[in-house]
Amino acid sequence: MTETLAGTPPDSAQDSTIGLPPGSAPASPPLEPNAGRRAARRPPGAARRTWLYIGLSSALLLVVLVAAGSGQVQVSPADVIASIGRALGIDTAQNSAAQLTDAALWTIRFPRIVMALLIGAALAAAGLLMQAVFGNPLAEPSVVGVSSGAALGASVSIVFGWTFIGEWTIAAVAFVAGLVTTLVIYLSSRSNGRTEIVTLVLTGIAVNAVAGAGLALLTFLGDTGAREQIVFWQLGSLNGARWEQVGVMLPLIAVGLIVAFLLARTLDLFSLGERSARHLGVNVELVRIVVIVIVALLVCAAVSFAGIIGFVGLVIPHLMRMIIGPAHLPLLIASVLGGALLLVTADLVARTAVPMADLPIGMLTALVGGPFFFWLLRRTRQREGGWA
Repeated sequence: MTETLAGTPPDSAQDSTIGLPPGSAPASPPLEPNAGRRAARRPPGAARRTWLYIGLSSALLLVVLVAAGSGQVQVSPADVIASIGRALGIDTAQNSAAQLTDAALWTIRFPRIVMALLIGAALAAAGLLMQAVFGNPLAEPSVVGVSSGAALGASVSIVFGWTFIGEWTIAAVAFVAGLVTTLVIYLSSRSNGRTEIVTLVLTGIAVNAVAGAGLALLTFLGDTGAREQIVFWQLGSLNGARWEQVGVMLPLIAVGLIVAFLLARTLDLFSLGERSARHLGVNVELVRIVVIVIVALLVCAAVSFAGIIGFVGLVIPHLMRMIIGPAHLPLLIASVLGGALLLVTADLVARTAVPMADLPIGMLTALVGGPFFFWLLRRTRQREGGWA
């Protein structure tokens, strides 16, 4: 009896060999139809990101064409494309109408559009980086006072007439002021290894108040020209954009964005928490310092020529995060495209909403971003369970 039981295969083995010839292997379970094809499909998140990139790029191209053709001198999209072709040597038409179109586009509108693209991309990227390094959804350059600090530095340079490095002077002073402001905010809002939401918001209120008082003092001390420029910084505008300013801004923003993209994968580990990131080999303090410097570089490059333009870095990263998730590399790409799109659109509205007038672009972004910030503040408070 024992020998019989010992030589008997298990029940499952018996069931799998019933009806098979001796020495035959049991048949493999049937494969699900189209299983290989389904496994080879791209994950849903990748498809969503691709469609988002295509949609943002297409919308950005369309808005740029509309913005280039809108104004006191109306230019059709075909003429805009033809003007670009003439600049590239593709189209050789040189009649008087073409010359007038080229003068309006290349002297006034294209510098302004390019500046809007750069500033929108820079502010959106800066907001995303601040939210990553602070670990806080409410971190944004204008909310926490970085933009105000940079504007204060630019205003000091204007009032005292500093020109020690030419066209770069205002940008350099704004960068130093913004960097100092960012460090003050960072050190003030940290407690027990984390950033507290209430402390961050209150620090931003204090910094904005001090910067506002400084701007008021400089307005009192400056002459008429300096006062007009300081008011311009406080309201934010792209009026009077020139290619020389774009030439100063472009390398600063390009360096900032390149470093931001290089840090994107590290920020994914950084978001796991400081202790987990350290265990995975991330130099947390070095990453944090580099991000702070890059945020100051991006914000100050934008503020030094366009003034305070708020809430771009708050609204865009959150919208993109709700669509494609928290991975920082795709989120950074989408935020750069979305920020550029938002600011070009806002500038188009600022130029065309009121005839023969140029509305402050900072006012328009605040009208959109203010309610969004209020909603985000309430949602964050509900998630935290109240702030005692």
